[in-house]
Amino acid sequence: MVSDLEEQINKLWEHRDDMSAVMSEAEAAAAVRATIDLLDRGEVRVAERVGDDVVVHTWLKQAILLLFKLTHMETTELGPFEYRDKIPLKQHYEAAGVRVVPGASARWGAHLAPGVIMMPSYVNIGAHVGADTMVDTWATVGSCAQIGERVHLAGGVGIGGVLEPPEAQPIMVGDDAFIGSRCMIVGGARVGNGAVLGAGLILSGTIPVIDAETGDEISRGIVPDWSVVVSATRPRSFPGGEFGMPCALVIKRLTPGERHDKTALNDALRESGATT
Repeated sequence: MVSDLEEQINKLWEHRDDMSAVMSEAEAAAAVRATIDLLDRGEVRVAERVGDDVVVHTWLKQAILLLFKLTHMETTELGPFEYRDKIPLKQHYEAAGVRVVPGASARWGAHLAPGVIMMPSYVNIGAHVGADTMVDTWATVGSCAQIGERVHLAGGVGIGGVLEPPEAQPIMVGDDAFIGSRCMIVGGARVGNGAVLGAGLILSGTIPVIDAETGDEISRGIVPDWSVVVSATRPRSFPGGEFGMPCALVIKRLTPGERHDKTALNDALRESGATT
C-alpha cells in the first residue's frame, strides 16, 4: 500500500499544476489523505537517521504540500475558541496514550508516540515526536521536524520546520536529548543522541560546533552524540573591526547511554558560564 501511495503522490506532484491529467480530484484527495493518515499514525516518517546520514522521503513532503492545494479554509469551533485553517487538529489522544494539557495543540499529520506529554505547546504537520518525550510550555515543533524518544524540549524551545524544497533536510533531534530553555534549532541542524544543549543556544546548519578542549571545529550544525553544548562566540575580523561570531561549544562528553543527572549537568554548565 505504501509503495502504491508513493507512486500516486509522485505522479500528482509531477502534474501538480493540473492533477486532473493523472487522476480525478476525488482520487487525488483520497491518495493525499491516506498518506497524511500514515504520517499521523507514525507508520511512515518524513526523514530518518541511517548511520551518520539523514534520509529524506521527499514524497511525504510532497503529499503535505499537495494537501494544502487540495483543501480549503474551514472554521472550527471548540467551546469558546474559534479556528480557521486548511488542516484539522489532531484527535484521539487517549487512544494514542498521549497527554495533552489545555493550551496545547497539534495538527493532523503530526505523529505523537505513546507517552508524549504536551504542555501548552504546538506540533506542526509532518513532525514526528518519539515515545516519552516532553514538549514543554511554549515549545514549538515545526513542520517535518523529527524528535527522538525520551527527549525533553524545555520551555520556549523553537524547533524549526521545513517543507520546501521537498528534498530539504528537516531538523533531527536524537533519542535522550535535552534541549534547554529558549534554544532555537533551525536550518537543517542535527542534535545527536543523548546530547544536552544549554539554555539559549542558537543552532543552524551553518553554526560552527567547536570542541572546547582542542579548539577544533567538529562540524557545522551537527551536535555530536552524548555531548554537552553551550552557546559561545569566537572572534572574527572584519573591515570594521573584530567581532564575536556565534558558535556552539562542546564543553563535556558524556558516557554513551549515561542518563542526564541534573546536578552534574548544572555543575558542568556553571563551569562554562551557562545554565539550563
